[in-house]
Amino acid sequence: MGRRKRRVVVTAGPTREHVDPVRYLSNESSGRMGFAIAAAAARAGCKVTLVAGPVSLATPDGVTRVDVVSARDMLEAVRLAFDEADALFMSAAVSDWRPRRKLAGKWRKKDDGSRSASLELVRNPDILASVARQKGDRLVVGFALETGDGIRRAKAKMRRKGTDYVVLNDASALSGERASVTVLGVDGSVLELRDRTKNEIAEALVGLSHPA
Repeated sequence: MGRRKRRVVVTAGPTREHVDPVRYLSNESSGRMGFAIAAAAARAGCKVTLVAGPVSLATPDGVTRVDVVSARDMLEAVRLAFDEADALFMSAAVSDWRPRRKLAGKWRKKDDGSRSASLELVRNPDILASVARQKGDRLVVGFALETGDGIRRAKAKMRRKGTDYVVLNDASALSGERASVTVLGVDGSVLELRDRTKNEIAEALVGLSHPA
């Protein structure tokens, strides 16, 4: 009998948290890193499920794509896909907060003449932490975008969320074609990838779950 393909789940892109039917909270994530990881995993012979937020990118060859919008949508899709997977690369930029309620119609606060307005937010579920708690001996790779004291914060995130690795990058990674990242392992390992294309970084990361 043939060897079972490794099953990999990758998340990519932003989430959107709607205030009303036309407005939402989101971020600048392009999704390119996650799509590159999904493509690299497929080339490595893995069975890949890509859970993608709202982005305009073509689905990589050999990849099963699941489109989602909100953080709660993504949590449901990741839980379902990871149930039978061997590894998770959580590269999506998930919104930490969402409006307490989504208005049924367009928000018209300006119509009452107000010069300011407030929006009540509630915390979104922590997808990475909730999934990592159930990982057993499976591989979970998190991503951290930091603008200061990044190494310390990334290590703290890795411990807090229970991941095997965390990929540290900065804001330049959100929309650029190239990036510099530091891959920190729970075993104390450190891998520096400087000024690489996202495809090159993806190949290196897939090697964590699919060693030669």
